[in-house]
Amino acid sequence: MKAFRILFLTIPLLLGVLAAPAQTDKRIEEKKRVIANLEKSIADQEAQIAKLKKGRAANEERVRLLARQIEQRSALIDETEKQARLLQQEIDRTDSVAGSLSATLERYRAQYTEMVREAYRNYRHNNYLAYLFSARSFAEVARRITVLREVAALREQKLRDIAALGEQVRTERQTLDTRKHSLDSVSRRLTSQREKFERDSRNAKASIRTMTQQEKKALQRKLSQEQQLDAAINELRKLTKGNKEGASFTAKTSGLRLPVTGGRVKRYKGNMAEITGQKGASVISIYDGKVVETKQNRITGKYDVFVAHGEYITSYANLGSICVEKGQKVARNETLGAIGSAVDIATMETEYKLVFGIYPPDPNQKMRAEECFKR
Repeated sequence: MKAFRILFLTIPLLLGVLAAPAQTDKRIEEKKRVIANLEKSIADQEAQIAKLKKGRAANEERVRLLARQIEQRSALIDETEKQARLLQQEIDRTDSVAGSLSATLERYRAQYTEMVREAYRNYRHNNYLAYLFSARSFAEVARRITVLREVAALREQKLRDIAALGEQVRTERQTLDTRKHSLDSVSRRLTSQREKFERDSRNAKASIRTMTQQEKKALQRKLSQEQQLDAAINELRKLTKGNKEGASFTAKTSGLRLPVTGGRVKRYKGNMAEITGQKGASVISIYDGKVVETKQNRITGKYDVFVAHGEYITSYANLGSICVEKGQKVARNETLGAIGSAVDIATMETEYKLVFGIYPPDPNQKMRAEECFKR
């Protein structure tokens, strides 16, 4: 009977899209912890700066602390921006889910209204009796009674579905409001941090102007991470003995890409090159190999990655984040992480750079890092 067809129309609940992605929530919480640690570190440095007395030595210490504070403030801004992007993604997702649920809820309500209207129409015209008495046998009467009971049960189920779906819509809307409130808070914090970053830069530039060129160079050497790499390489050479991953690498290997996507070689020193790039630029392995070590600087929070190509070692220092771990095999041009921020002590401007080094098996053999990319 055509009158009953609409009663059997059902639409499945959107159960698959209701569960909030726990992974995104975990990433947001991780960002919060990173931000909290950076804020604490910056606050400690501000307290140290406030305690410094006047004098040449104190001024050098103030500049050193300000340079580090600017770098960490920049990292704090980056992490806060990432948190804001994650929150915005969740807002978009939740808004989409809430919209889909609301549309489904309206369809359910329309279906239920039609069910009630059809049932009342059949009741008024005694269509149910006509439906039963038109049966050609008692067995068919029994089947038709079962159908009518199923229709009534379906109508009750639809009502329960409407109630459940309405609760889901309210839950998603509440989550959406919470996310929007969090994003507003993060946005205000981001604006505040940018203002403090500008203040720190002005203070640092004022202090650096009082220093001589010789004092600036001495301070730059103190802040440089390059001097720490040589000692680490001597230890890592022991781990590369007999390594087979990337063993075809030699001092004559050519056609290599810069380890920073879109990077520019800014300065050379010994076995190392300083390569600058854009904020967020990927850092890649120049050749097949195996990650023999990853380290995080407890003061700056930046990462160092060391990759063995046979018994050659390449070092990638000052990464803002990494996506590899010790013992992992990497392919040529595979991403190791993202470039990190640093402060140019001469100008107190924030830049993004990688300190790249290449070390042959023989400590007495010298390889200039820039030569890897010129052939």
